[in-house]
Amino acid sequence: MRFGFMRSLLTHPCGGSITTVRSATTSGQYVASRARDPVFEKLMDKYKNLLKVIDIQDLILANPTADPPSVSIEFLSRLSQKLHLNRGAASFLRKYPHIFHVLYDPAKSQPFCRLTDAAMEISRQEALAINASLPVVVDRLVRLLSMSISKSVPLRAVFKVWRELGLPDDFEDSVISKNPHFFKLSDGHEPNTHILELVQEEGKSLSFEAAVEKWRVVECCCKEDCSVDRTEVQFSFKHSYPPGMRLSKNFKAKEKEWQKLPYVGPYEDMVGKKKNKSGVMGVEKRAVAIAHEFLSLTVEKMVEVEKISHFRKCFGIDLNIRDLFLDHPGMFYMSTKGKRHTVFLREAYERGRLIDPNPVYEARRKLLDLVLLGRHAALSDSRDTNMSEEE
Repeated sequence: MRFGFMRSLLTHPCGGSITTVRSATTSGQYVASRARDPVFEKLMDKYKNLLKVIDIQDLILANPTADPPSVSIEFLSRLSQKLHLNRGAASFLRKYPHIFHVLYDPAKSQPFCRLTDAAMEISRQEALAINASLPVVVDRLVRLLSMSISKSVPLRAVFKVWRELGLPDDFEDSVISKNPHFFKLSDGHEPNTHILELVQEEGKSLSFEAAVEKWRVVECCCKEDCSVDRTEVQFSFKHSYPPGMRLSKNFKAKEKEWQKLPYVGPYEDMVGKKKNKSGVMGVEKRAVAIAHEFLSLTVEKMVEVEKISHFRKCFGIDLNIRDLFLDHPGMFYMSTKGKRHTVFLREAYERGRLIDPNPVYEARRKLLDLVLLGRHAALSDSRDTNMSEEE
């Protein structure tokens, strides 16, 4: 099922048509022709190295035998390609002396890497923030399951987005096992696979309000100008487009028509719903609503497209997720930096930062600040003076 009206109506910032109809282009061409947003591109420039840092940090912290936790440079070098360390592990580690401390172990006759005191403290703060927000984490996971047609998702799909959802790394024990009134694990159809199911009392169903509803209430009731017709925003989503992106009159008319289109919400049951006049466009709008809600549930209002794709069948989305994001540039922004496709919820950001930050996000931003320091002068904290000597 493919939808091409958005693509055919978008106009390139330089004035030329991006393309005619979707069937005439490949997905790669569609990605390449998207309108760029310099704010999100600059943010992703920062994040692409942060993601590599986080991968190495996880490997270090996952080593329970070392005190303090550490891994050998040889081990990281073997993973250089998988970690996208183009110039090798040692070269990458030297770029971030505020995060990684390389030391030689004479007993094992090889160099090792551990986290600096500053990086360890940030990791501790993030863990504390996650543990303090466990009720919120449980709610996120319940909502995720509630959007699924079967009220269940493969456990491996949850593992793909555990960090994005702000789950603790031991969430199977600390979240799932400790909340049997919400969650149940069952065996999957394939060997060594498990399904995470939502536990619901017979005759009772959970009711949730989608994140977009809060914006609709503000638009209708909380602004000084309350002349907005509720029917105008009843099925609408907030839109803001990349700077310099020119929109044709035809596009604006089609968008206005799409905004008014009724659809089945992400937490509404599709079973028994009759097909209405909106037809396939209503199905597409439901998919957009689910993607919007999924991103709203994440800590940083962003996720890799490949990761959310693992939930496509569970959510009943019979569409190409990547094209769905590209079809709605006023709601989503997709970056291709760092050899990955990452999608952001546009309305959640202003000038490259979350408008409504949370403690877990704030802790992660501190690690990003250390990444941005690079090899610059060492922190004033005397605990890290040993790193400045390497320069």
